[in-house]
Amino acid sequence: MEAILYLVHVFLSGICASVRAERALNDDQRLSRPVTVSTPETVTKINQIVRADRQMSIRMIAEAVNADKETVRKILHEELHMTKVCLLRFLEKLKEDPGLMKNIITCDEIWIFQYDVETKRQSMHWKTPESPRIKKARMSKSKFKAMLIVFFDINGIVMTEWVPEGQTVNQIYYLSVLATLRERVRKKRPELWKNNSWILHQDNAPAHNAPAHNALSVKQYLAGKRTPVLEHAPYSPNLAPCDFFLFPKIKSALKGTRFESMEAVKQKTAELLKALTKEDFQHCFDQWKKRMERCVARGEEYIEGEHLNVE
Repeated sequence: MEAILYLVHVFLSGICASVRAERALNDDQRLSRPVTVSTPETVTKINQIVRADRQMSIRMIAEAVNADKETVRKILHEELHMTKVCLLRFLEKLKEDPGLMKNIITCDEIWIFQYDVETKRQSMHWKTPESPRIKKARMSKSKFKAMLIVFFDINGIVMTEWVPEGQTVNQIYYLSVLATLRERVRKKRPELWKNNSWILHQDNAPAHNAPAHNALSVKQYLAGKRTPVLEHAPYSPNLAPCDFFLFPKIKSALKGTRFESMEAVKQKTAELLKALTKEDFQHCFDQWKKRMERCVARGEEYIEGEHLNVE
């Protein structure tokens, strides 16, 4: 009898072990099986990964979040509205359609100071060995400053916006600026407005890309208006027209001049912008294209863009 009971015990133990092994195998398969549907958690993870490293491929992202590549692709394009835009491909499109550059409106922000010390080159002067040393005023802190947002294209300034004192350039404020910009484009660039062919080139500032909190995000706003965005490559001021063309011109002209009021600063800045010719802006965009070509020649193959479709 004991022998029979022992055999039954061994038999049942084997069955239980087999069931446990099968369950463990199923659990492992379930855990290792790539996600095939979009979930809020997966979308959040993918967004964080891409923000941290914009050069990651779809395959690498899929492995990181344990999702299949098609799901990742759909999340990137349909939910996060992201598109990897090859700089080389963009240049090829420019060759096919040279007029594409005329559709881009670029923008950035700059601090303008009541007094900005002159550069070393500006402070240079001729002197003889007998000439006394010129005394220089000690650099003092600027009494006031203001932020200027500038939008321009290949034909000139489209819009300038002085940020009110004390105003933070957050997403809500930037949305109001974009609403004003749309109206300016309608009035000053009717040919771009008519067929909605203008492309906004902007950097990765928090106001442009931060998640919205109880407010329409900038990305959602632009996507809703069907405005393509060419997002500037991070840490690449040599590829930003404002950084290599417009702002240096303003800064160099203002340096060394002490203004009595912010209104005087704004008036002088407006005069400097107005003095720029159409040829100046066209030269800027020509240089921009050449800089992109040099960037590709050095092996820096792409930048990241959002909502941009140059097909």
